[in-house]
Amino acid sequence: MATNLQIDDSLISKAVRLGRHKTKKAAVTQALVEYIEQLEQAKVVSMFGTVEYDPDYDYKEQRRRT
Repeated sequence: MATNLQIDDSLISKAVRLGRHKTKKAAVTQALVEYIEQLEQAKVVSMFGTVEYDPDYDYKEQRRRT
């Protein structure tokens, strides 16, 4: 899908240079991938402390059972 974006030329040029991308498209794609990963990680981090667990559970005991 073709998309037209108005991106600050100095920002995109800097991203291409620092990321050593061959094209502007590659720089934007990489930025979007990293942005999505960051949002997904934040979602996981927000779950810390909300999952109930059994403090007496011994995972090593489960390994011994074969």
